[in-house]
Amino acid sequence: MTEKKKRKVHSPEYKAKVGLEALKGVKTINEIGQEYGVHPVQVGQWKNWVSWAKSSNAV
Repeated sequence: MTEKKKRKVHSPEYKAKVGLEALKGVKTINEIGQEYGVHPVQVGQWKNWVSWAKSSNAV
């Protein structure tokens, strides 16, 4: 029987760091995902979160 793979838990600081890098637009979402070992869809979600947080002054 195989063990289930545990999901990674990333800190809000880590998510913000990755999201900000994606928001800068210097690298593609795929490049950032590969660099940080995160799925590109997740990078896009964090990018949107950072964008929303900046626009609403939540951060």
